[in-house]
Amino acid sequence: MSDLLYQIALTLVPNIGDVHAKSLINIYGDAQSVFKAKKKELENLEGIGTVRANSIKSFTDFTSSEAEIKFIEQYKITPLFITDRNYPQRLLNCYDSPLLLFYRGTADLNTSRIISIVGTRSNSDYGKAVCERLVEELQSENVLIVSGLAYGIDTIAHKAALKNNLPTLGVLAHGLDRIYPPQNKSMAKQMVEQGGLLTEFLNNTNPDKQNFPKRNRIVAGMCDGLVVIESGKKGGSLITAELANGYNKDVFAIPGKTTDSKSEGCNYLIKNNKASLITGGDDLLEMMNWKSAAKTTHKKQRELFIEFTADEKIVVDILQQHESLQIDQLYFKSSLSSSAMAAALLMLEMNGIVDSLPGKVYKIS
Repeated sequence: MSDLLYQIALTLVPNIGDVHAKSLINIYGDAQSVFKAKKKELENLEGIGTVRANSIKSFTDFTSSEAEIKFIEQYKITPLFITDRNYPQRLLNCYDSPLLLFYRGTADLNTSRIISIVGTRSNSDYGKAVCERLVEELQSENVLIVSGLAYGIDTIAHKAALKNNLPTLGVLAHGLDRIYPPQNKSMAKQMVEQGGLLTEFLNNTNPDKQNFPKRNRIVAGMCDGLVVIESGKKGGSLITAELANGYNKDVFAIPGKTTDSKSEGCNYLIKNNKASLITGGDDLLEMMNWKSAAKTTHKKQRELFIEFTADEKIVVDILQQHESLQIDQLYFKSSLSSSAMAAALLMLEMNGIVDSLPGKVYKIS
């Protein structure tokens, strides 16, 4: 457990946020080595300097880490450090992704299809009906539904997923020692069995106002596509949509009446080309190119006549084992650098071997 002790401690060091912590892990390989590094060495690192080096070398609050480990063990929580294989790989392309996550559940956080659904806390009957129908129409494609466990559209999306036997993940703005709002306790218990609960916050962390934007970046970053269902023009859902756009995710919005304040945000996103208009799950599946297709009984042999580079062969071999793969999953499975992956995919696309689909998904042509 020594690794976990230092991993938790690194998240507690003053002046060291996720971006700096990840930079340090890239240099030293693990959290323990960061704490054991010499002060002068830390000071000379780009972006660290004297203040942050002092924060690391003077840190002594390992008792908080020990207490958290006891909590993790007692409640069978899975810690996910950024270098772990089970850490949500889609988050790795987000510059501000959490260094450490805490997870309870059964869902595969790296499953092939993940959709996040966000919206107003004070939904209308229209928003509820649209959300329930959208999730129902995703049932056949085994999509993981992600949301924030809040009142309104979040709760409706989670409940609809449970009803339609889809896994659903709640991303929390507090520790795993509580559920907020408390009215969702029963639903959250079901979700642990049919999906899960995920947070970056230690136990005893309250659902304070500043935690929700941090929570929203995980909702935006770990999906293939984000759907906004009813939002005011200044709602938190619009912030999440902006984050998703910044992470190069596909963003979708359900339109509403121009006179309806609850649809003002969705209409704004569509009008300004910040979201694609959809009316339900069928549209979403089509735009993500996720509709089930009849399986062909033969494999294409075109690639046999082309001489691949070593990197191209790695990509082709991986894609031949899957119907399609998102770019983050390709990185994870190939161990290629981003530049090597980009070059290989470009040449394979030009030669007609690989098709690029919406959502940065690739498949053999």
